[in-house]
Amino acid sequence: MSTARCRSTPTLSWDFSKTMTKMTFIQPDGAAQTVDAENGLTVMEAAKLNDIAGIEAECGGACACATCHVYVDEAFRAATGKPAAMEEDMLDFAFDVREGSRLCCQIKITSAIDGLVVRVPAKQF
Repeated sequence: MSTARCRSTPTLSWDFSKTMTKMTFIQPDGAAQTVDAENGLTVMEAAKLNDIAGIEAECGGACACATCHVYVDEAFRAATGKPAAMEEDMLDFAFDVREGSRLCCQIKITSAIDGLVVRVPAKQF
């Protein structure tokens, strides 16, 4: 009879806080949905993966439409940056463009925007 000892399996741990970012989508009626999204994706991809109403993303994130238009909360505008020229051109086709309007396909998810709050407009074109 063998007297071999069993070794315990090492516990593997993964720090999801370094790879996931929390963000909240607020609908025109005030309903809010908070999701955890993987860093490296775009806010639009996170919206689609989490079935966020009002984010159509008809072009699939190619910055060729304005159907992922959102209003970035003032507290996060510096962290998300300003729209590039191509994005500004597409925002010309968006409904009710305001200060803080962005196409969420152009906002990369990083830990720098953890807690991001965006509002979904009443309609998308």
